[in-house]
Amino acid sequence: MTRHTVRTISVVFCLVMTGLLTGCGGLQEMWEGPAARGFYPKTMAILPISGTYDSAREDVEEVVAKVLIKSRRVEKVVPPDQVTDTFQTTKDAFDALVTYFSRMETTGQSDKNSAIKIGHALGADSLLVVKVNAWEYTREEGDNIARVGLSMRLVDAVNGAIVWKARHQVQESYLFIRPDMRDLATKLATDMIKYMPPEKR
Repeated sequence: MTRHTVRTISVVFCLVMTGLLTGCGGLQEMWEGPAARGFYPKTMAILPISGTYDSAREDVEEVVAKVLIKSRRVEKVVPPDQVTDTFQTTKDAFDALVTYFSRMETTGQSDKNSAIKIGHALGADSLLVVKVNAWEYTREEGDNIARVGLSMRLVDAVNGAIVWKARHQVQESYLFIRPDMRDLATKLATDMIKYMPPEKR
């Protein structure tokens, strides 16, 4: 097989995969709803991070908030610690959050009434739901690997609909010195958020 043939096959494969992914060099999975093009929220609240990696939550919450603020996609970002403070003092908001996460976990859908209540309590017209899928140092085929994986869902807090969602991960091999997981998380969050609506103003 010639180099030209291999290159042609690679290009065709890349074009075919764009229907499933965001294209070569894009995210592993991404979906954008029809309302995404006209979606321009002013305030985005990052809900408390979920997932099985408890040790990663604080780092991921801080990293995602910093990256989102730096991206300047919205005028104001409500970080997870501020969201938690609100829920601790407002029972209705806390109940709405519990219901929202429960239904998201069981059905994969955004509960309209809960999303609207959460947005109202936080003064936010959009919500970012983040889940940690991987946060580990491991070995694969004799190599040391550092891996971070995240899922994100962007929700319109005015009507409760999911506008955009994506899943991606980054990994780095190493010999002796472990890569900093926060650095990997920062790279990952940056890669994901650049595909998130609204477009950078």
